[in-house]
Amino acid sequence: MDLKEKLVSSFMAFENKVDVDTPVHAIRNEAFKIFETTGFPSKKDENWKYTSLNSVLKQDYSVFPKHENAIEFRDVKSYLIHEIDTYKIIFIDGKYSSHLSQTTHDGIDVCLMSSALNKPKYRLVIENYFNKVAEKGGLTSLNTAFSNEGAYIHIPKNKLVNKPIQIIHFSTGSEEAVMHQPRNLIVVDENSHVQIIERHQSLNENPVLTNSVTEIFANKRAIVDYYKLQNDKENASLIDNTYVNQKQESHVSVHTFSFGGKLTRNNLHFYQNGERIDSTLNGITIIGNKQHVDHNTLVHHIEPNCESHQDYKGIFNDSSTGVFNGKVVVDKEAQKTNAFQSNNNILLSDKATINSKPQLEIFADDVKCSHGCTIGQLDESAMFYLRSRGIPQKEAKALLMYAFSNNVLDSVKIPEVKSRINKIIAEKLGVNLGFDL
Repeated sequence: MDLKEKLVSSFMAFENKVDVDTPVHAIRNEAFKIFETTGFPSKKDENWKYTSLNSVLKQDYSVFPKHENAIEFRDVKSYLIHEIDTYKIIFIDGKYSSHLSQTTHDGIDVCLMSSALNKPKYRLVIENYFNKVAEKGGLTSLNTAFSNEGAYIHIPKNKLVNKPIQIIHFSTGSEEAVMHQPRNLIVVDENSHVQIIERHQSLNENPVLTNSVTEIFANKRAIVDYYKLQNDKENASLIDNTYVNQKQESHVSVHTFSFGGKLTRNNLHFYQNGERIDSTLNGITIIGNKQHVDHNTLVHHIEPNCESHQDYKGIFNDSSTGVFNGKVVVDKEAQKTNAFQSNNNILLSDKATINSKPQLEIFADDVKCSHGCTIGQLDESAMFYLRSRGIPQKEAKALLMYAFSNNVLDSVKIPEVKSRINKIIAEKLGVNLGFDL
């Protein structure tokens, strides 16, 4: 039985476990019909031209993982940004861990998706926001069909959340192979501000496939800073689908740091529904061996006087493969748009590959839009300069690669996150860069 057949046979069992009287029952059934029709994407799909899921899908995944292993804080402390106080929503094998988490209802809702989907007090928010911006494609619809657990965050009007929120999904590897499908819903109301850190992390080398969907709604003048840390084991694969809907004068930034995992696909789509909106999409990828990271981005400018900024840096070693497929769409009504897109890459090995496809679709005539892509190797003259000053080759190489990615790090607004990323980069480069980590 292949994975699709297993999911089809499992759906009825899943539906019998959840409350069929909830508002999402019909949404789940419709979503599963879409998945049954479309199935998993293949390289025949233009957006998946350079990414094949064949090696990932051949595993015999458990769709409903068991919950046997007890995890203590000391077992996972190193994966948390523990240097600062945060709210924490932590899941172990898809199940909420109350003793590791710290949630709150004190003026804001930082709680569970399962509660929001099933309790009447959340029904209005669910009806207005759940599955309203997520695409209706195969993988997203599959997640919608099985949606039950994840993070639910609702920040009401005029709230400055006083500490960041961490959403972390741990996989214990208690089974030979497992599939997770977390669903997050984040609603930030007018004039509110929140910072969120997200991570998916395996605790052993057993194969894991995570198909995650996050919907973010930033209402008028809301500010959302979102950080994705992707540094998983080499048998873990992640398909991360994040959809952002922005209203007037909102600011949303998403930083994606991709360092680990077997295969990582980031689908990050922004929809600007209002004027004077600012969207920021930044990313750093540093991979080696046979790792594969694919960034697929979309910014849709719908109304005038808005900005978007994309800056993705990639460093690829050994036989690793990178993909950047970035699209900016500017509607006819979206005059005075300022859209910038950049993808710069360094190949450290003759066997490393990058496929880059920046795209602009502009239907307005009074805009400032640009895109660019560079693919190359380290600057030999810069290497010579550093070596002539007594810096060993390994450290000189690392300094150049760090400088290459540093402007993305400059836009990180949580110092402890920046320190953690610096530490991971130093580990990936195999040197001590001399930072206070």
